[in-house]
Amino acid sequence: MWRQLSRSQKIISLTTATAGFVYYMKEKKTPENVYKRTIKLQEQTSDLPSLLMTKNKAFAEALQEQHDHDFWTVPSREEMIKKLKNESQEPYDLLIVGGGATGAGISVDAATRGLKVAMVERDDFASGTSSRSTKLVHGGVRYLQKAIMELDYEQYALVCEALHERKIFLDIAPHLSDQLPIMLPVYKWWQIPYYWAGCKLYDVFAGREALESSYFLTRSKALEAFPMLKKDELVGALVYYDGQHNDARMNVALAMTAICYGATVANHCEVINLTKDEEGNVNGATLRDNISGDEWTVKAKGVINATGPFTDSLRKMDDAKNLDIVAPSAGVHIILPNYYSPRNMGLLDPATSDGRVIFFLPWQGNTIAGTTDSPTEVTQNPMPKEDEINWILDEVSHYLSPDVKVRRSDVLAAWSGIRPLVRDPNAKNTESLVRNHMINVSENKLITIAGGKWTTYRAMAEETVDKAIEVFNLNPKQKCQTEHVQLIGSKGYNNTMFIRLVQEHGMDTEVAQHLARSYGNRAWNVSSIDDATSMTWPKYGKRISHNYPYIEAEVRYVIRQELAATAVDVLARRTRLAFLNAEAALRALPKVIQIMTEELEWDEARQKEEFKQASIFLTSMGLSEDKIKKSE
Repeated sequence: MWRQLSRSQKIISLTTATAGFVYYMKEKKTPENVYKRTIKLQEQTSDLPSLLMTKNKAFAEALQEQHDHDFWTVPSREEMIKKLKNESQEPYDLLIVGGGATGAGISVDAATRGLKVAMVERDDFASGTSSRSTKLVHGGVRYLQKAIMELDYEQYALVCEALHERKIFLDIAPHLSDQLPIMLPVYKWWQIPYYWAGCKLYDVFAGREALESSYFLTRSKALEAFPMLKKDELVGALVYYDGQHNDARMNVALAMTAICYGATVANHCEVINLTKDEEGNVNGATLRDNISGDEWTVKAKGVINATGPFTDSLRKMDDAKNLDIVAPSAGVHIILPNYYSPRNMGLLDPATSDGRVIFFLPWQGNTIAGTTDSPTEVTQNPMPKEDEINWILDEVSHYLSPDVKVRRSDVLAAWSGIRPLVRDPNAKNTESLVRNHMINVSENKLITIAGGKWTTYRAMAEETVDKAIEVFNLNPKQKCQTEHVQLIGSKGYNNTMFIRLVQEHGMDTEVAQHLARSYGNRAWNVSSIDDATSMTWPKYGKRISHNYPYIEAEVRYVIRQELAATAVDVLARRTRLAFLNAEAALRALPKVIQIMTEELEWDEARQKEEFKQASIFLTSMGLSEDKIKKSE
């Protein structure tokens, strides 16, 4: 190409390259100038072949992206603990106990209103139910059916609220959520108008905030869209749209956003006792750092209990006479290989053999199927039951072609999440469950928020903070902002961002897509960490597991910038490897521990303990103990 240029073009090209280098060296401390001048220079030399300047523009845009978002670095966990221990400071306005979707959402809401906020979580963000969901951001087609069939206005209101929140969810975290078409296969002609009307009502109830419109597929088009679908007696299908997200990473993004707005946030920090003032009202808590073992007291004007399935434990710290309000229900999900479903089409079975609804969805390159619904006990890491796994496999087989042999050995991971269904202690019938969520203020002014679902976490948080302002007489600087607050990583994100990562760093395309979809604009921060492969291609990004796009640089990043403190934090909630393939997570465990040892200076005893605790956790993800023993 150089030989094809005229003498004048060669001179201009060399001048451009030299000038660009001088601009960069002179003003590299002001990336905005580099960006603007590089683009201006490119415009002035538009007669040159485009290939000469393409990479310069990509570089300049990436540099500007970093400039916009590198101004803030997440304080370390040690700094957060130090702030919590500072006895000379004024009491916090709110101490939020629980770092799941609800607790993190409340932290963002309160912090963006200008309140002084602390949030503590005894394990890790999303370590409980919030990482074990169906991964849908949805209005609830089941609630819609009940609203119509039973003429139930309350169910209708729930659907409308959830559809409104679904739109906000997708807008404030575009890198972590997206819309997903979901198919309803039809096997009887008379069901077509019934399902069609239901899908159209779902669109109508969403109003201006609707996603893509639902549509009907003929038998041939349905099989084209979902080739592994069972052909026998199929007459067609309806397709409607809902949202899907990466739940644990969404939870982490909420926690980091709260920190960005001034909240003090600490994981692996447990409340072991509630403190009270002279009048008997809750005014703080005694905390324990579950990593160092240190204990201290934090004072706050109000305490919010957002501990999900563990709600009753904190309520009884307040008053041992408090009745249990949580009715725990287990929902089991399984992960299957990606050949079980198309890459961009889910499936819903609205009427299984026992009347439950089952979803069959593509997620993070694999296929997720679930869920069950059965009473359970509240435990830290609930185990999926074998009979429930087999029930899901059996239901899945009813909808798949005989060519697809549904095998137990295909289950790559399985987990059980505890839904904290709740009873209202102030209701006349304390045995009946509330349909959505419940906010309760105890006699000692402990606020409890329980129930609800991922989709409506923001509305729940807003309502809870409103109640806290009223009960504790707080003075926020502004009203609720969270309908418009972009979560960390969201600003400037677009679906082609990964291309620049490939061009600038020589990443594998799959790795670049993963980084963009998991970290948004902060993927540039991840890629600034040295992780050269010593290969011709890809040049950047050594994988911790051969078949999955998680790389060593992001392990270092989540330790430095996302408060990851244990191997399970990394494998389960920062990356999602433990949820996608438990055996692959076990194989990656030594490498993760090695990197964390380098970053956190672990001794040999801590390394052994991490391997032990991670192995125990992976058994709750469906990994057999025999495989763990073989790896030791």
